[in-house]
Amino acid sequence: MNPPVASPPTAIDLSQEADRAQQETLELLEWHRVCEHLSGFASTGMGRDAARAQSLPASLDESKKRLAETVEMAVLDDLTEGGLSFRGVQDLEPVVLRCSKGGVASGEELLAAAETLAAARRLRRQIDDPDLRPVCTALIETMVTLPELEQRLKFALEDGGRVADRASSALSALRHQWNGLRQERRDKLQELLRRLAPSLQDSVIAERHGRPVLAVKAGAVSQVPGQVHDSSASGSTLFVEPRSVLTMGNKLVELESRIRDEERKVLVELSALVAEEASALNQLVAVLRKLDLALARGRYGRWLGGVEPQLEPAAEAPFRFSGLRHPLLVWQHKRADGPPVVPISVEVSPELRVVAITGPNTGGKTVTLKSIGLAALMARAGMLLPCSGQPSLPWCAQVLADIGDEQSLQQSLSTFSGHVKRIGRILEALQRGSAPALVLLDEVGAGTDPSEGTALATALLKALADRARLTIATTHFGELKALKYDDARFENASVAFNSETLSPTYELLWGIPGRSNALAIATRLGLNSDVLHQAQQLLAPGGDGEVNSVIRGLEEQRQRQQAAAEDAAALLARTELLHEELLQRWHKQKQQTAQHQEQGRQRLEQSIRQGQKEVRTLIRRLRDDRADGETARRAGQRLRSLEDHHRPTPERRAPKPGWRPAVGDRVRLLALGKAADVLVISDDGLQLTVRCGVMRTTVDLAAVENLDGRKPEPPPKPVVKVQARSAVVGGAQVRTSRNTLDVRGMRVHEAEAAVEECLRSANGPVWVIHGIGTGKLKRGLRAWLETVPYVERVTDAEQGDGGPGCSVVWVR
Repeated sequence: MNPPVASPPTAIDLSQEADRAQQETLELLEWHRVCEHLSGFASTGMGRDAARAQSLPASLDESKKRLAETVEMAVLDDLTEGGLSFRGVQDLEPVVLRCSKGGVASGEELLAAAETLAAARRLRRQIDDPDLRPVCTALIETMVTLPELEQRLKFALEDGGRVADRASSALSALRHQWNGLRQERRDKLQELLRRLAPSLQDSVIAERHGRPVLAVKAGAVSQVPGQVHDSSASGSTLFVEPRSVLTMGNKLVELESRIRDEERKVLVELSALVAEEASALNQLVAVLRKLDLALARGRYGRWLGGVEPQLEPAAEAPFRFSGLRHPLLVWQHKRADGPPVVPISVEVSPELRVVAITGPNTGGKTVTLKSIGLAALMARAGMLLPCSGQPSLPWCAQVLADIGDEQSLQQSLSTFSGHVKRIGRILEALQRGSAPALVLLDEVGAGTDPSEGTALATALLKALADRARLTIATTHFGELKALKYDDARFENASVAFNSETLSPTYELLWGIPGRSNALAIATRLGLNSDVLHQAQQLLAPGGDGEVNSVIRGLEEQRQRQQAAAEDAAALLARTELLHEELLQRWHKQKQQTAQHQEQGRQRLEQSIRQGQKEVRTLIRRLRDDRADGETARRAGQRLRSLEDHHRPTPERRAPKPGWRPAVGDRVRLLALGKAADVLVISDDGLQLTVRCGVMRTTVDLAAVENLDGRKPEPPPKPVVKVQARSAVVGGAQVRTSRNTLDVRGMRVHEAEAAVEECLRSANGPVWVIHGIGTGKLKRGLRAWLETVPYVERVTDAEQGDGGPGCSVVWVR
């Protein structure tokens, strides 16, 4: 019989093989360990789960978006004191799913939903900045924080998820009734304890099966009629619920059942509200998960010392990594006291397609492959790369690897067979997948006859040069070193080896193939000199011995070039230091000039504050009932001296008459050179109360000008009339329309200006109506009035005059 002919693989089989190649690559590069490390920097449980199961973006735009999210969240985290906080954020998807299907959520779950909404609103305020964080701002614009639902949940629930009494009038009445009956039962039991003390073993009210009982002596149980719930182990004590409280206990049980029913009604209502907003809540959770994952990527990248990679849209773009370190080795060094990580530098020009890395075992070839592969995956996932400088690379749609030993006894596969199977899956993935692709091959062609392995490796690398953007292969085959001289798409690299110490340096050398170190190592280890001499003679002229001489010469030339480059770098560093020193001197001189200006401004502001303080002191003295004509005369002299001292020197400009300021106008303060708003004009028109930024002050008319440069026209001189102060002390003590001020609807600073104006003409207490509302206006006014020196005290008005919604201000 003829052997059965194997049927060709179907399209489904080929697709599965390609997907398997992708999954194998992630396992070989230990991508899951990187994700696990990343999850440790997430703030929430759902963020940690998302980090462990994160998928790779399917497009360059999506990768750039993730990278922008990472950078924006990392910068914001650095600028925020204590870092961004996701406190209160929880995964609401299970709760929302249950509620949307008609289920009832617990109080704890509903309260967690309210806390998540509050945290989302806080994060939204911190992140929202289209100029600095355009990507994250666009992301949170799709998030609805549902403040009404949050308020309803917090109103109906207390800490711990308990349904509040205010959630339902029926619930409040039942709980009030239950508490009253429970206290009545307790009082009854306390009375029985005192009255039946001789018949009791203990003077404590115990509990059995949820019912209160008394510990009655077995011989006296007939004296305490009731229901026996339990007895002691010796039988000398019986736990009896007295008959007088049995009815109360049954009533309490009934009330507890009704209370549970009312609580469930509230929870059903709240769960229905959550179900109505299921779509918005799911979207909110999805956005918070993305933000937490972006912040985790930023924090992990900063911990690695990572920088933002430049993802190039062109498939032919070069690979540039300076000081690239393997992220898992960095973790091992920092967390497990592992050895320091030796960085590598990679620069692959656009025309290169294959790089063959040669060198001794344990020299770092495999680590180099994994470092480059993980860098491509991390850049695609929107993560920062552990590099120095500015890394750049094309966006790799596929990263495929054959690293390690694929030997399988169960499948009867040798090492060579395992490699062939895996490489076959890589070729299939390249044929069916998207470009560009990065292929990593470890010990290509190994595991079989060297001559056949070399031929197979050469053919494979040439085929990959046609299909993949870049292939990096490690090998011990010397023939592969010569491929670069026949094909410009090939390049050599090697890992350095110190023949003096017989140890690798883990440095990656570009453009130089690795040379054999077998004879040098054997000489160092003291192998017989005759054997070594004969081995040297067996090296054919023009063969490996001559190649090693050429390689040795290239290494010496590279060292000379490196020394020259180091000298040039030192000269450049000295030049940069000189430039930095000159720049620092210039900045220092500029800063000193700014400091002098700032000191002058501060002295002026301090002078203004001192003048205001002294004016208030004079006003307080004049309001004193004991003030006489001499006091007024001295106060007037002091005011004139203050006026002369604090009056700024007016700028000499051509007067433009015809302008007189009005309330609401914008004027320029000559002393500060800044614009201000006119709030109040004195009766004589010679003084203005203005607001400049957050500062309120009173200035003379001559100290301001129009924004066009026009000087104010002085008002006609008023006729001064001196009137004796009334002998009535304290003014009116009852509320009238003249001593009542309504500031409801005003902002705090507007209310302060109105109250201050009213207090100036007050001759007794002033009633200020501010309402209750959120209490912000009342707190702001009270805090300001505490700083006013001529205010004696502030109290709440009588209930008939407004109560807490009205404050009574008593002046000195």
